[in-house]
Amino acid sequence: MTLYPEKELYREMSFISYYFHWGEKDVMELPHASRRRWCEEISSINSSLNPSESKPKEKSIFELGKSARRL
Repeated sequence: MTLYPEKELYREMSFISYYFHWGEKDVMELPHASRRRWCEEISSINSSLNPSESKPKEKSIFELGKSARRL
């Protein structure tokens, strides 16, 4: 049995909760695939709202995870 890393779980939960104002219970009840999909959708919305290169662009949760793993 493979467990999902706790740090990744909390990162996804925080990301969804922050942007959609969902509570912990609501986010925890989402299946893993749905949680990942919501993170992708939120990241896509951020990208479309911040297309300018001159403004600091918000990163996708998946980009944040990659840079954190390199540390």
